[in-house]
Parts: sequence; structure tokens; C-alpha cells
Amino acid sequence: MPPIDLKYGSTTFKLELPPSRLAGIIEPLVPATVTSPEKIINAALDDCHAAISRFVPGDTVIIVTSDITRYTGSEIYLPLLVQRLNSQGIPDTDIEVLIALGIHRTQTHDEHTKILGSLSGRIRVRDHDCDNAQELVSIGRTSNGINVSINRRAVAADRLILTGVIGFHYFAGFGGGRKSVLPGIASRQACMDSHFAVLNTRPGSGKNDAAVTGKLTDNPVHQAMVEACAMAKPDFILNTVLSPDKRIIAAFGGQWQEAHEKGCDFYRQHFSYPLEKKSDLVIVSTGGFPKDINLIQAHKSMEYASQALKEHGVMILLAECRDGFGHPTFFDWFRHKRLSEFEAALRERYEINGQTAYSTLQKAQRFRIILVSEFSAGQVEEMGMIPARTLEQAMQIAEGLLPKDWKGYVMPEGGSILPV
Repeated sequence: MPPIDLKYGSTTFKLELPPSRLAGIIEPLVPATVTSPEKIINAALDDCHAAISRFVPGDTVIIVTSDITRYTGSEIYLPLLVQRLNSQGIPDTDIEVLIALGIHRTQTHDEHTKILGSLSGRIRVRDHDCDNAQELVSIGRTSNGINVSINRRAVAADRLILTGVIGFHYFAGFGGGRKSVLPGIASRQACMDSHFAVLNTRPGSGKNDAAVTGKLTDNPVHQAMVEACAMAKPDFILNTVLSPDKRIIAAFGGQWQEAHEKGCDFYRQHFSYPLEKKSDLVIVSTGGFPKDINLIQAHKSMEYASQALKEHGVMILLAECRDGFGHPTFFDWFRHKRLSEFEAALRERYEINGQTAYSTLQKAQRFRIILVSEFSAGQVEEMGMIPARTLEQAMQIAEGLLPKDWKGYVMPEGGSILPV
């Protein structure tokens, strides 16, 4: 069989695997489409017509959209959305775009320009600041006790529109929809509290089994986000679905919960891979830069690939991580070597990047993970993984860990497909 190209940073490794060793290539079932992204967006906006028709001249409008780390196709859909608002008699001066940073860094002028596309210079744009108490207002408390404080401008506006992208999320089930409010435009404490819901309430009981990728039912993280979004009372949402190469292949608009769940169903259908059985080996690429810009981003591919592995199986993860770990304190968490000790420390001083580190260590202890990256051997070993510099070296190491009759899956776009 011809070599399989696996992206690594800005380069590519070629994997040559005998057919007898290949259990399958795990790839998304991306629907072929000749429809332009503009037509896809306009069809979704047609589904929002009933909500948009209630907008009247004089209404102030806040449009929430994602920051540069979550590409959504905003430069395509924001101008079309604003065009609809203008046709309702709402001028540009009454519209503002609010960037849902969550706890991420502020955006540069160039990043704002990329997000707004042709609207840049026309429509006001502002970054949410999760730490600015003057810009936050409490709108209620969730059933699990989270005080929902969100951006004051979103509360004060006459109309609130949420936009974003739907994809898998490793413990909220899916991204998009309600996440535009919590954590998108929420206080830092609310963000932390919503993520903390990933843990069971009883100390020492670990992660909630329902807080997993692709699951919304009974997911406590999702439920908290839904309750928070309901308090914000958005008029409607517009969410896209993207192919691995970032083409808009679908869009969903309308009532915020219904449209999001419909989009999640679509994503689950096209980006899940049904397994007949798990394998001894999974070779997974994140899809290259920027998906492997740091380890926190690459963890997503690690999580999904683990679903295709037998217990104590071997994973080769190709993740350059040119920007390191992704957070200054991420690596510090690995001073905890026992999961029980790690969990106790996380409960005492919760950090979102600590949760990702905890999840990384869980998999490093459950499987044997060979990490091909730019990290030093010592750093990789400290995280409980096996270091390698090339795919060839990783395969040599794997051969010594696998049974004689091993078979393996290959995942060229590990962050975009969930084995089930």
C-alpha cells in the first residue's frame, strides 16, 4: 500500500505499514459539497428569520463570537449576519461584536481583523475580560451552585446573538452553542467552577463518567453551561461545522438549544468512526500546525486516539509542540505522580490546565504513549510518556512493546474524529 502522510508541525512524516498490520485508517466522513459557504450560511440565517424579524430599529445588538484560537468561519458569516440586521433597520453603530475569550489572552488588532473580515473598521469589536469586575454582572446561579457572572454589555443589550463552531469537546461533550456564554463571556471564577464540574462531588472519586467527548445527556459540565446560557436569554445562535481543512460544510441557526443539538447530531454522525474492535497500536497525528502548537492543544488528539486502544496498548502521538506546553503552570502539575494525589491537589486549587494535565497523566498510566515532539526526553518522561524524535524511532520503540501479531489504527487528523 502507498505511504500514509502524517502531518507534524509544518512538515510531514510518511508511514509505511504492511496491510497485514493495518487495522484501519480512522478518518471523518466529511460530506462532499459543492455549495458555497455563503449559501450554507444564508440557509442557516433563513432558519433564524422568525427571531430576526423581531429586531426593530433602535435595538442594540451584541454578537458573541470566538477568539482566534477557535476558527469558526466568522469572516464569512459575520458580514452576512450584519447584512440581515441592517435590512431590519439596525445600523452598524448599534451593533457590537464581543469576543468570547473565556480566560484566554486578549486579541491583537490583526486578529480582530481576521475575525471580522470585511466588517473590520465598520463594526465595533471588544474583547471580553473575565477579570474586570466592573464589566461583569451576576445573572443567576446554576443548580450545582455556580454563580453566573457574565459580560455586562451582553446583559444590557436589547438583543444577544451567539455564534461559533461545533466540534467535539473532551469533557463538555461538544463545543459551540451554550459555551459562548459559559465560559465564553463569563467571569474567571464561573469558568473555573464550570470546568470543575468534570470531577465527581466526592473527593477521591475521580472524573465524572458522563463528562466525556460526544456526550450531552447527564453531562454535568454541559448541564451547567445550558443553565447559564438560558439565564443570558440569547435571541438565537448561528454555529458552523468545519471540515478538517477548515471549510464550512454545514451551519445551524435558530433557537439556541435546539439548533446546537441539531448541529451536534450532525457532527456526531460525520465525525465519529465506528470501531469493530480496539487495537494494540494507534498512530495519531493532530493534523499538524497549529493543531499541535502546544501540548494542551495536542491533548485533544491523544484523548480521541485513546478510544481506539486496548488496555495497556501503545499510542504514537505526533505533536511538534513548538510553543511548548500551552500554559506556564501546565508542566508543574506533573510533580504529582499518583492520580489520587493529583486529584486531591486539583480539588484544592483547581486550574483548567491542571485538569488537562490530570487527563494526560491518566492516559500515560493507562497506556504506553510514545510522544514525538520537540520536548526534551526528560520532560516527556516526567509526564509519564516515552520520548522519540521521529516516527521511525517511535515505530522501533513500539515494536519492542507490542505483541507479535499486533495490528494498528492510523489517525491522520486525530483532533477531528472520535472512534466509538
